[in-house]
Amino acid sequence: MTMRRPARVFLAALTFLICIDGAAYSQQTDFLSNREYQICLSLAVREPEEAFEHSLRWHDAGGGDAALHCSAIALINLGHYPEAATRLEKLARGMPDDTPPNVVAEIMAHSGIAWQQAGDLDKALEVQSSALELSPNNPDILTDRAVTFFSRNEYWEAIDDLNQALFLAPGSAPVHALRASAYRYVDALDLAMEDANRALKLEADNPEALLERGIIYRLQGNAASARQDWLTLIRLHEGRPAAEDARRNLEMLDLQVDDVAGPE
Repeated sequence: MTMRRPARVFLAALTFLICIDGAAYSQQTDFLSNREYQICLSLAVREPEEAFEHSLRWHDAGGGDAALHCSAIALINLGHYPEAATRLEKLARGMPDDTPPNVVAEIMAHSGIAWQQAGDLDKALEVQSSALELSPNNPDILTDRAVTFFSRNEYWEAIDDLNQALFLAPGSAPVHALRASAYRYVDALDLAMEDANRALKLEADNPEALLERGIIYRLQGNAASARQDWLTLIRLHEGRPAAEDARRNLEMLDLQVDDVAGPE
């Protein structure tokens, strides 16, 4: 499992999470309590360029921090990650002192994900750690930081964060699949297999878990089971990045088999 895959997964989850979290924010923070904010965020996911222009007009008309937040989310979905990350971090750090810490932490976490996408892992780690100081028991932010640690090849640190995330919010197939990958990278294949199987018990068609378990099977010398998982992944999720990874793994597996068999 490559880290570009979980990062994309969490970014997709972020755009959905932001849309549904506006209601929670609106109960705590006055500037996010209007319907315009909900409309803008929804547009930021579906039509980010239009949302960005809309948020600028709204800000000029007095939209305040809500408009700034929406414009940053639109920039994420447009692929302008450093600019989005900078704006989100500035927004979070400039919020009023009476803003609930979990609200500030979530916006900082959004900045961290944007820094991940920009490839600035040092900055991502910095803002994610700051977010966790404000909201230390947030399993989503712990998982975000684990992705950053993983991308920095700091696998044990990633495992520590994932352990805590799963303690706080057990039963997440994607997080188990991610921890399986981290365990594989530290050569703890038995633990990796346990997590991959647990992920698939929770979500039988989880693409990351199918990909990961196939890799573990291959490393254990069980080519038949690896092939079965990867073929299932391709059949269920054709066109998705994980399926493309499975296809490449199958091609490498076939080359290895041919090398063993030798010429006829």
